[in-house]
Amino acid sequence: MAKNDALFTAISKGKKNDVQTIVQKLLAESTSAESILMETMIPAMRDIGDKFSRNEVYVPEMLIAARAMQAGLTIIEPILVKAGHKPLGKVAIGTVKGDLHDIGKNLVAMMLKGAGFEVMDMGVDCTLEKFKTAVDQGAQVVLCSALLTTTMPYMKTVVEGLRGTNAKVVIGGAPVTKQYADEIGANGYGSDANDAVKIVEKCLGIAA
Repeated sequence: MAKNDALFTAISKGKKNDVQTIVQKLLAESTSAESILMETMIPAMRDIGDKFSRNEVYVPEMLIAARAMQAGLTIIEPILVKAGHKPLGKVAIGTVKGDLHDIGKNLVAMMLKGAGFEVMDMGVDCTLEKFKTAVDQGAQVVLCSALLTTTMPYMKTVVEGLRGTNAKVVIGGAPVTKQYADEIGANGYGSDANDAVKIVEKCLGIAA
């Protein structure tokens, strides 16, 4: 199946009900769930992410597009699992200990799901132990978010605490910089939600 323009547009415009209707119609027409995901849904989220990086759309538009994408994913995920479809990788994401902000974290989580990753959302106020549990459960990349300068130092605790594992650590958030990521030895830094997806792909050796 080539890209479905109606579904692509519905995701881009954040039309959740339209996404559900179109996905159900495509499935009823015997279009495979995998082709719906790989050829239309993921490209739609990649397109909106690229527009976000170019300041052509902003956080509200990204959020409604991601929610529309999630509405479609909810329908096709059980079918993909049953068919043995493998996600691109398994990642864990959480806001670090002491920080209760989650809008940015939620947006990155939705973008990662939209890009084809299995996402373990660890929530807010995440301790090193919580991230370690995620790694024990198969997370290949751990993403740490912080909105406060006072909670940023805990990212270093996470990086150092996961050093003996195979997991990569990617950090991000309003006060976080690439320089800080380099200083604490993180494997990557995401400047925004779209960038975070690309960094995770890079960490796992996945071609964009």
